[in-house]
Amino acid sequence: MAITDIKAFAHLTAADIETLGQELDSIRRTVELSRGDRDATYIRRTIAAQRGLEVAARAILFGSRNRWAWLAGTAMLSVAKIIENMELGHNISHGQWDWMNDPEIHSGTWEWDQTGPSSQWRRAHNYSHHTYTNVLGKDEDLGFGILRMTRDEQWKPIHLVQPVANLILAASFEWGIALHDWSIDKQISGVPPKELMSAPNREFARKIVRQVGKDFVIYPALTGPAWKSTLKANATANLVRNLWAYAVIFCGHFPDGAEKFTIEQLEGETAGEWYLRQMLGSANFKAGPAMAFMSGNLCYQIEHHLFPDLPSNRYAEVAVRVRELCDKYDLPYTTGSLGKQYLLAFRTIHKLALPDRFLKRTSDYAPETSSERMFAGITLPSLPTERWAEHHRNPENHRVILDPATGKRRGLRSALAEAKVVLREKAEHEKQVLREAKRALKDKARHEQQVLLEASAAWQERARAESAGRKSARERVFGVLRRGR
Repeated sequence: MAITDIKAFAHLTAADIETLGQELDSIRRTVELSRGDRDATYIRRTIAAQRGLEVAARAILFGSRNRWAWLAGTAMLSVAKIIENMELGHNISHGQWDWMNDPEIHSGTWEWDQTGPSSQWRRAHNYSHHTYTNVLGKDEDLGFGILRMTRDEQWKPIHLVQPVANLILAASFEWGIALHDWSIDKQISGVPPKELMSAPNREFARKIVRQVGKDFVIYPALTGPAWKSTLKANATANLVRNLWAYAVIFCGHFPDGAEKFTIEQLEGETAGEWYLRQMLGSANFKAGPAMAFMSGNLCYQIEHHLFPDLPSNRYAEVAVRVRELCDKYDLPYTTGSLGKQYLLAFRTIHKLALPDRFLKRTSDYAPETSSERMFAGITLPSLPTERWAEHHRNPENHRVILDPATGKRRGLRSALAEAKVVLREKAEHEKQVLREAKRALKDKARHEQQVLLEASAAWQERARAESAGRKSARERVFGVLRRGR
């Protein structure tokens, strides 16, 4: 099972977690009180730059029958679509700029350049995903309904095609998200599956007509003789945007260290525990200013899950304070290069396509997920077995363990590092025991084989002796008979 008790897993008391929540609330208030002209200028300049880039790309594509014009126009259009999707559409729809009270830059009015309606994405994503981040059975974004991303999900034969499904999802990511959100919106609305003219169906159909018509009919037609190359440019730009958005999302949700949780964790979950679940269930990737901008600042996925409605341009400064809290409470801050984070997610996709009998780890301790039970039955240098047992029985009585050398708290980050070493040594010991057992069995088998060979040789020798004796007796009898005649 995934994490069922976040206090036990995090090696924190209820008081610790509530204090952590209060410190995160303080970060939120600081940013909210400091929002102003600098932030408003940032988003307005981003919108103007994105629109200018798209207009320039569309203008260049009038000459798209020329290869260099096509390459330039397609590259510019791809960048424009990425910016609109990641830094504008995604973040504005989260309500990050609603505080400006600008009707144009508001989550209730912004419609993004993507197949699915923004309203359906807001209802599905902002509620289902951000409320129940990585909770099995509640977060519909955990694998997007087609990928098995944790061993807690039962393996089915359909998962064998998961690597292929992943490629299709990456190439058609906007359609995958649109269909995913449309399905969730119908569930939330309580619409019967067979009701074709329901409000969610009509809204989805209208957006498809507008989006497909714009990208593949109107804009190509406007370029006249260059319509075929423009059509190809639009399709290529959409593909580039889809692949980039897919990579960014998967790097923030599915690399090692982005933990999963069971529904039991939600029972009586406090505000502090919600914050902690966001921190442990998310992952960042390292990025400079340009890549951060192109990712919609979702390279700071931890900060985004903590504060999804704070302006994205403030995530970099928020990240500094969040990391300080992770250091203070000895919590992991999961991050790595973009390539590394995606390769970890890619490995999980392919590994979990296989039945569990081919997997070495369990859902209590595996690269893609862990649980508090991974610490059971092992002794950590900073947390002896008896103290861990007491903490597991009653986390409220858990005492903070300090490093004698530094005086700093010893928590989950240290426990995970120590457990990794202990479990590796335990696994190596078990392998050694298994090797010795195999060697003993082989020696026993060889000994038994030798005994069997010796017994067989003795039996054969005895059989030969008995045969010779019988032959000698027959010869004596025949000799007597001959002499008698």
